Amino acid sequence: MGGGGSPAAAVDAASEPCNPHLMHTEKVSRDAPIPSPRAQSQVQYLNHELLDSVSAHDFRNRPPFPWTHIENSLTPEGYELLRATMPGTNSFDRHIGVKRAHGQVSHDRYMLHYRAGLELPDPWRDFIAELNGPAYHRFLRRLLGPRNYICTFSWHYAWAGCSVSPHCDAARKLATHIFHFNDPADWKPEWGGATLILASDRKLPTHSAPAFDELTVAGAGGPAGNGSLLFQRTDHSWHGMKALACPEDKLRRIFSVTINVPTAQVLWRRIRGKDPDGFPVRAA
Repeated sequence: MGGGGSPAAAVDAASEPCNPHLMHTEKVSRDAPIPSPRAQSQVQYLNHELLDSVSAHDFRNRPPFPWTHIENSLTPEGYELLRATMPGTNSFDRHIGVKRAHGQVSHDRYMLHYRAGLELPDPWRDFIAELNGPAYHRFLRRLLGPRNYICTFSWHYAWAGCSVSPHCDAARKLATHIFHFNDPADWKPEWGGATLILASDRKLPTHSAPAFDELTVAGAGGPAGNGSLLFQRTDHSWHGMKALACPEDKLRRIFSVTINVPTAQVLWRRIRGKDPDGFPVRAA
């Protein structure tokens, strides 16, 4: 990070989670409609007792890079409410053949990126509020280190034949937390869909496009059942998903939390009214 007095240093010094959506929505015109008040949900979505039991030491020292799969990371009631109210694909963008850097294969999928003001079922609004809250950010700081994180959120649905080629994330993405939302009774293991934690016996350039057969599977998580996969970005944090073999009427469904750090790129995007992923902070 930069020296004393830099914007990034000032953000890092903060002790509470930073919610860029709130910072920008405070600037809405006085003429903007004020949302009607809604009774606060009594449902707890995150299984805090279980998250508190995750060993930071084990997470940080697990090869080939820090990762953990957390079973029952949501409360049973919270998981069922969220799974029953997943957003429909009519509100998603469909990505097919989108060019990726470094020669990597396109990650075809339906994608919905969260922005403030996005119309969502109440359980999802409440869950995202929990993810922006102090308890979840204490969990992140305990595992990832004592700094401020800016979370962004997206839903990814994939159909038969879709894959995620092996890659390492951008430097601003310190970690990713993927929640699985396929019903185990309706998703067969042979269809695939797990996010694979990949290792190499030789150093590969971070900005490259290795094939799956150049890497070995060190771990996996998802996509069915109440569980989540958390992994930290390094210069060798290769991960991906092999092509889905599910029927044409099935979709792999995940919800991804990207844990960003305030790099110069993130701060510049914020000045321009965008979130760390480059999307406008408010829905159109």
